[in-house]
Amino acid sequence: MHEVKSDHDAVGDRGRSGWARSFTWTWTVAFLLKFALPAVAQIPEAQAPQTPPAAAEPADPFGRDTPRGTITGLNLAVHREDFVSAARYLQTTARRPNTEELSRDLTYLIDRYFSEPITFVSDLPGGRPDDGLPLDRERIELTIDGKAVDIGLVRVKDPQADLVWLISAETLAQVPALRRSAGGTWLERMMPQALVDSTLFGISLARWVGWVASIVLPLIVLRLVSAVCFFIAQRSVTDPTRRRRLNSWYTELRWLVIVLLTLGIHLAFMPVLGLSLRLRFDYSRIVLAVAVVTAALLLWRLFKLLMTHATVVAQRRGQAGVRSLLLLAERVSKALIVLATIFLLLTIAGVNTTTALAGVGLGGVAIALGAQKSVENLLGGVFLLADGALAVGDTCTISNRVGVVEDITLRSVRLRTIEQTLLSVPAGILSQSNVENFATRGKILVQSTLRLQYGATADQLRLVLNRIRTLLADRPDIETATSRIRLVDFGERAIELELFAYVLTRDYVTFLSVREELLLQIATIVESSGTNFAPMHASHQEPAADSNVKVHEPVG
Repeated sequence: MHEVKSDHDAVGDRGRSGWARSFTWTWTVAFLLKFALPAVAQIPEAQAPQTPPAAAEPADPFGRDTPRGTITGLNLAVHREDFVSAARYLQTTARRPNTEELSRDLTYLIDRYFSEPITFVSDLPGGRPDDGLPLDRERIELTIDGKAVDIGLVRVKDPQADLVWLISAETLAQVPALRRSAGGTWLERMMPQALVDSTLFGISLARWVGWVASIVLPLIVLRLVSAVCFFIAQRSVTDPTRRRRLNSWYTELRWLVIVLLTLGIHLAFMPVLGLSLRLRFDYSRIVLAVAVVTAALLLWRLFKLLMTHATVVAQRRGQAGVRSLLLLAERVSKALIVLATIFLLLTIAGVNTTTALAGVGLGGVAIALGAQKSVENLLGGVFLLADGALAVGDTCTISNRVGVVEDITLRSVRLRTIEQTLLSVPAGILSQSNVENFATRGKILVQSTLRLQYGATADQLRLVLNRIRTLLADRPDIETATSRIRLVDFGERAIELELFAYVLTRDYVTFLSVREELLLQIATIVESSGTNFAPMHASHQEPAADSNVKVHEPVG
């Protein structure tokens, strides 16, 4: 027998994972991704046929093929103080030899005042086609003291690498004036000068304080807001069942939601810190990876809670088929969440997911061809649940075995037999075979042959028949309209009466009790009428009263 659990008990039985475990787990994943993702990004794509393109353009060794490559390459070269390489990203002239100062000042301006994500800079060789600029022009926008300033890029011919993007000469002419007029960032104006001047690992203490505050303050504020909202919601809910459900949902989801919102606020605050563009880019990838994992955990738990609640509702309404479909939908949803998380992490790492998806598609076709039986079982299980033929908890006969359905997976149905063994039947085979489901019936049949001994008079037979008919009509647990007792044959050794009646119950244990009491009352009627049942003979091994019940299933 399966008990119906409340939402709170169903969720509680699976164990609770508090904020500490979720937060520690996500940041552990972030730490691993810091080292794992760059390695994944270096995985070579599947090799194409060895036919070189007809006109392949030479790749620029400095990454100036795209506007984003030029901006990040210049930033990286300046921060490692490689000003010879940094000069290669500038459209300089002979009259402007101070490339070191220009590249340093330009990088300072970009680090301080470029507030958009680096992904806003085009990563296409031809630039962004919808920005309203000529095809050989591109720009990024800085916000200095509330004013918009454009940093222009121009696409020029390079003798060694064909077409490359460089910081335009017009922009370089404005850099000295912009650098002199640029004040401190909002964070530097808000912090004490001592923190601004002191550094740790090359980063000012003011930025370290801002970085910590952008994580700690949202955590504290969101925690207080969630507690207040939960207090108000709990006061407004008076039903005990709904209150338990609210408590379980709040306990399961609150810290994941708080961490996810905190990461979003932290990312939005990153441009204010004035960190280098390259550091912002690498650090944002780590934070995004943590956010993706946190969102996946949140969706995982949300689907679990939704399916648990829907399953309890279906169980209360007696919709066993809906419960099984929900179980299958939960498993499919979790598999999709895992796949989506993997592809998002690969995208953040810089892996070409288009190629990966194409490879998955080809691999899926190959797997489908080699695993036709598994696909057949999967579709068979879906069709079986959609037809409502079986559900978890049903007592049925499958492959001539009687048992209770314990689970319906993506490939098989698991049946707990009378012998308490676990029988696994592939869904593909099950969908093509006969299944007898006892859980769908509303009544159970009693059909027996009563054999009376010869010597009984006609009046005694009429008395027995009338009293049994009265008994069937007076019992409220017997269906009166279809019940009958008839004299059917004068057999070789006995007078045969046929008993046919439906017991109005779907519970097999109750049926056994009613049938037992009914047969005992019939035996009393036969004995009080002056006749008796026919004796058994060695040559004819049949019982005097053959209770040939048409249903067989485990007791309980």
